[in-house]
Amino acid sequence: MEQAFEPQEMLDRFKLRAEAVKARQIPPVEGQERRRFVEQAQLDYFDFSIIADGQADLADGILTITIDLRPSEDPKQSSNP
Repeated sequence: MEQAFEPQEMLDRFKLRAEAVKARQIPPVEGQERRRFVEQAQLDYFDFSIIADGQADLADGILTITIDLRPSEDPKQSSNP
């Protein structure tokens, strides 16, 4: 029996991946390897978070994920004091 594809479930899995990357422990490595591990974790978190924040639409077999990358108008979310 084939399951129906649910776009929101996919986005929810990306959110879980982002959270898992954020909670991931740094392995006992030093120097350049540690720096590369941390940089990769930051990129993974960023990528998974962006997709998780998207809006998914499945129409006629075409999956469209809309991701709004415009700066927030909410002053609470601004990084500038």
